Amino acid sequence: MDTVALAVTDGMLHFELALAQEVFGSAPDGVAGPWYRLAICGPGPVRAGRFLLEPDHGLDRLPRADTVIVPGWADIDEAPPADLVDAVRAAHEAGARVVSLCTGAFVLASAGLLDGLRATTHWAHTRALADRHPKVHVDPDVLYVDNGSVLTSAGKAAAMDLCLHLIRLDRGSATANKVARRLVVPPHRDGGQAQFITAPVPAPGRHPLAELLPWVLERLDQPLTVEDLAGRARMSSRHLGRHFRATTGTTPLQWLLTQRIRRAQELLETTDDSVDAVAAATGMGTATTLRRHFNRVVGLPPHTYRRTFRTRNRSEEDDSRHHDLA
Repeated sequence: MDTVALAVTDGMLHFELALAQEVFGSAPDGVAGPWYRLAICGPGPVRAGRFLLEPDHGLDRLPRADTVIVPGWADIDEAPPADLVDAVRAAHEAGARVVSLCTGAFVLASAGLLDGLRATTHWAHTRALADRHPKVHVDPDVLYVDNGSVLTSAGKAAAMDLCLHLIRLDRGSATANKVARRLVVPPHRDGGQAQFITAPVPAPGRHPLAELLPWVLERLDQPLTVEDLAGRARMSSRHLGRHFRATTGTTPLQWLLTQRIRRAQELLETTDDSVDAVAAATGMGTATTLRRHFNRVVGLPPHTYRRTFRTRNRSEEDDSRHHDLA
């Protein structure tokens, strides 16, 4: 998945457009090898909010891309432009992976790419999407939906989650984490996580867990308990749980398990360590425990996960297919 094309036209939301350009436009420090080749494709000068954008190419270049991203569509009461819809459909028919951010789902739905599939968009517009496109199974309660060749996200922050998910699929979790670290955003939120959390998430570095979370990440090889975390944070277990729910949207134990699984993914992708060694390095104790939790969370056993990513990396290195977007 080397080439990423942003499909733009008048009326796009500038936040999602800029977000995708930032994520796929340049590689983070420490990433070896070539990064994505990004192209912005549109019918001519495009206005996104107060910004005027000059695309690199016309919409007819979309079918040459490996991944086509459709940013948010501002006026959902208006039908998306026919030339944009036709170009996105043509790209999918040519084999491109097609992705919508926020209300870009209305473009994909208009192209018929979501018929019979589960999809999402910003929670405020899920009813409109479902009413206008009854063949689409709209899920209003998730951050993003991955159908393989067609992916949709909810709004704003969830668009970032989906972009990081794409990098995780293409380049592995270690690279996705480097991108997240550069952008100072959470490295991973599952697509099935709820869009709306009643308690706001405090700004990074300005919440009661700001010192605790990095401390835990440096000790994932240790058998930490909720009591250990509460003692380190100098608060009761009940108060710790309250702060975790407000800050991360989940419980201390679930957050800790997620971090252990993420670390296991990195080790499986980047080392030849045995499953027993990975289990010890992630605080899982035994290979049996690691396999049980890893399979439940990731959907694959550790050996299959490692083989899948190793195979993908080799096939990317041997892939001689190039798309001329210049």
